[in-house]
Amino acid sequence: MNGSLRPSSSVVDVQLRRGPAGLGFNIVGGVDQQFVVNDSGIYVSKIKDDGAAALDGRLQEGDKILAINGVKLENRTHKAAVELFRTAGEDVELRIMKKLPLHMNGPSPSNSESSGFSLGILAFVGVAALFAFIYMRHTRKHF
Repeated sequence: MNGSLRPSSSVVDVQLRRGPAGLGFNIVGGVDQQFVVNDSGIYVSKIKDDGAAALDGRLQEGDKILAINGVKLENRTHKAAVELFRTAGEDVELRIMKKLPLHMNGPSPSNSESSGFSLGILAFVGVAALFAFIYMRHTRKHF
């Protein structure tokens, strides 16, 4: 790929069984408190350690929750979404849109930093070699 095509979002269904501490994650968003600009969706803000979501492993922070037990979450307030979660029962089916990685193509930030450092060293070695070549050329004795 050349970076001009955006991959499609991944929508998956996740079944969770409510544990002693609930489903084990927090949410943000809604039409009354947008988490993402121009998007009133409901997003996972935190996965609680040892909760149902953490033990399952598929739900991640930043995922968008599209539906709970088949009930769509679009155009709902935060409070209405919380109420749907609260009354969802023991076994809960979530339809989620997986978050897209920040860097779709190209190096990661750590690779970018090390590449810049490597280029700096390479430039320094090149300049040193050039000066050495010029010095040797001018100090050579001609017979």
